[in-house]
Amino acid sequence: MKSLSKTFLLFAVIAAFSSCSTLKVTHDYDRSIDFTKLKTYEFYGWAKESDKILNQLERDRIQAAFADEFKKRGLTYVESGGDMIVSLFVMTENKTQYNATTTGMGYGGYYGFGPAWGWGPGMGVGMTSTTVQEYDYTVGTLVIDIYHASEKKLIFESIGSGTVNENPQEREKNVPIMAAKMMAPYPIAPVK
Repeated sequence: MKSLSKTFLLFAVIAAFSSCSTLKVTHDYDRSIDFTKLKTYEFYGWAKESDKILNQLERDRIQAAFADEFKKRGLTYVESGGDMIVSLFVMTENKTQYNATTTGMGYGGYYGFGPAWGWGPGMGVGMTSTTVQEYDYTVGTLVIDIYHASEKKLIFESIGSGTVNENPQEREKNVPIMAAKMMAPYPIAPVK
């Protein structure tokens, strides 16, 4: 049962990024670094606990998508001794949202007394009904951290968060789109 739960969570995390139009990206980087001088990178791995959410296939897909983004920027992967060290981290958070809808209906009786009989100001009866709907959803967050190897400090971070879309058919094709959006703020633009 635990394996089934992990598999579902895996699909949920990756699917979170399949609806890339809802992907919110925040980033920061060290403006004192000349990124044009950094030519190679090595992959440190996934931060602790991330491998409990994703299986090897999904980790490989995400890594390949980011590797493609690095390649487009002229960076070369090396097993060790890279100018930069790349680390990835993934997490999920369950949330609840409430939607309230109010509908109303009124009946107005405007027949009143006055110098003549006819329609005019009067009193009416109305009623409203409010329906509250609760739904649970999952937010998936993926973080890429890039460290300067020789200076041993964080020089770039991009965080992508989005609501989980549970359609597994969209997952594989949208992982590269997600990686491209997360790498868009990197100081070196991709060459197409």
